[in-house]
Amino acid sequence: MSEIVAVDDATFDEHVKTADVPVLVDFWAEWCGPCKMIAPVLEEIAQEQAGKLRILKLNIDDNLDITRRYDVMSIPTLILFKDGQPQARLIGAKPKGQLMAELAAFL
Repeated sequence: MSEIVAVDDATFDEHVKTADVPVLVDFWAEWCGPCKMIAPVLEEIAQEQAGKLRILKLNIDDNLDITRRYDVMSIPTLILFKDGQPQARLIGAKPKGQLMAELAAFL
């Protein structure tokens, strides 16, 4: 079962601002090849980091308000939020080890 929750413009703030753990938001789209490549990596991370990190997915084609608010220009873009504030931005599909290394300081 997936640990990753899909959010939209209406539910984004509620999920990000009320989280008691850091939240990694995956900005993606159906047509994005690298987004599909990184999806299984994010699933693994979500399961391994359950209770320490929450992962959300936001489809940029369907949710323009949030996409514009955070100036997402290319996908996949991963933004890490802590206490409701963006802390880190990772752009592009990366291997699991590299992703975890870049996120380690925030977990």
